[in-house]
Amino acid sequence: MLNVAVLGFGTVGCGVVEVITSNSEKIAKSAGCEIGVKYIVDIRDFPDSKYRELLVKDFATVENDPDVRVVVETIGGVGVAYEFTKRSLLAGKNVVTSNKELVATRGTELLAIAKKMNVNYLFEASVGGGIPILRPITLCLSANRIEEVYGIFNGTTNYIITAMSSRGASFGDVLKEAQAMGYAEANPAADIEGLDTCRKVSIIAALSFGKHIDPDLISTEGISGITVEDMKNAELAGYRIKLLGRALMGADGRITAYVAPHLVNCGSLISGTDGVMNAITVRGNATGDVMFYGPGAGSLPTASAVVGDIIDIAGHLEKRKDIGWEDCGPDSVAGVGELRTGWYVRTAAGKDAVKALFPDASFIDGASYTAFITGENCADEIRPLLEKLPALSAFRILD
Repeated sequence: MLNVAVLGFGTVGCGVVEVITSNSEKIAKSAGCEIGVKYIVDIRDFPDSKYRELLVKDFATVENDPDVRVVVETIGGVGVAYEFTKRSLLAGKNVVTSNKELVATRGTELLAIAKKMNVNYLFEASVGGGIPILRPITLCLSANRIEEVYGIFNGTTNYIITAMSSRGASFGDVLKEAQAMGYAEANPAADIEGLDTCRKVSIIAALSFGKHIDPDLISTEGISGITVEDMKNAELAGYRIKLLGRALMGADGRITAYVAPHLVNCGSLISGTDGVMNAITVRGNATGDVMFYGPGAGSLPTASAVVGDIIDIAGHLEKRKDIGWEDCGPDSVAGVGELRTGWYVRTAAGKDAVKALFPDASFIDGASYTAFITGENCADEIRPLLEKLPALSAFRILD
């Protein structure tokens, strides 16, 4: 029996216990041994839970029990979750997590501890939720040189954007609706300001390129500046607006990583990713573009990825999986202002004023105000020109 302790009995933690219990026979066959939950650690009481006999409030119970080989951290954040993860690794226990903030900000340190203690620290669920993405990058696509990773990493923002586009509703109205339906938190800042996507980009870039970029070095823009007018204009030009996270390896070995709204071609697969679904594209030099699509969050989808990591650990108890990356400083990061793309711009200025600044402008017929698309420009070049118009909206175009 491989004994597991689950830290936190919220949405994901509850899902992990449920999946392990409900699918025990299939899991045992895949893992080569039985896997069972010995403890659930939470400071709250759950008197009506069918798993109440497994609940304990003191983490030391887990830490000091040599029979617990795997700890699943679903607490979230970088406070207690960081402390308990570190203590678990130092106690010689394998750790699995869905905590993207912890992996993005402290992953380098925790992976180093795991290597020192010859245990595993796995986090498949931290990026794609129920979408398998990290293991395919490190295994199935390992013969490739990864050139770029981009996609929709956050279901909340994608739901809001989809509803605005399909119904013509305002950002504020759809946000309230998303909160009422449980898709958005009472404080939705991490989602709508792009912070959640930023952390996921930090992790997937580290595994793709072998270099960790601190989230603070990733330019991050959210969705509050997107208007229904912009969405209508984009569709007139054959595009849809999506919030994308991107990480690219340049020819000079520097990495460009950022989060921002983009116009994506209506003919692309990612443009059809609607509602709470996520879609991540990995571009390898041998495979070309490979796309991963599915639910990026939710109790059981995320739990599926967590339990997948536990099964993986069952096969690597004696010889740990060699997963890690190097820390990279600002010199290894190319500023997003250097990246050349086409741009969509909306302005109250007339066409003559636009032509004077953007001779290559392609105007969108039927658009509200003056809307146009530029040729390829880097942000450092285009921003001073946008200030002169001035621009009401400006978004990159992903071709």
